[in-house]
Amino acid sequence: MAGTKGKQKTARDMVLSLGVILLAGLVMWLFIPHDDGDGPDIKRVDYTVELTTARRAAPYPVAAPEGLAKEWKPTSVRYRGAEDNAWHLGYHAPDGEYVAVEQSTGRPAEFIEEASQGGRKTGTTEEIGGRTWTRYTGGRYEALVLQDTGGVKGATTVVAGTGSFEQLGKMAAALKLA
Repeated sequence: MAGTKGKQKTARDMVLSLGVILLAGLVMWLFIPHDDGDGPDIKRVDYTVELTTARRAAPYPVAAPEGLAKEWKPTSVRYRGAEDNAWHLGYHAPDGEYVAVEQSTGRPAEFIEEASQGGRKTGTTEEIGGRTWTRYTGGRYEALVLQDTGGVKGATTVVAGTGSFEQLGKMAAALKLA
């Protein structure tokens, strides 16, 4: 019977040790600050220099929004003249979704496929801001497409993202082509 008492003491010590560890963990959890916010603070980018450069260099009117609420945060911008005069302007929408404006003089079918991440033409069109946009869906992004934006070499304009068609429409309505 002497061996049983030693095993009981070992089991009791293990339970006590586990309790102390759990108590220490709870104390640390209580005193370590927790960020229960809406995720990371997304940095706003200033795209005025890139927009000015693109508008000077591109052979088509470059699209950028005007008059969007401050809750729309521009997060990414680039113009690649050597790559089919590709213009990109990405936004973090007020509800956390992503919406981007994409333009290119590249082959429309390939460009739309890439910009919408595999979206397919629905046949549904919308009149937004005096322009006729075509809906694309089924890809990673929903998209509104405006073909032949004009200029010396016409461009395709795509407003795409994880946002709803309503959000995409707000972006499309705010676009100024210059």
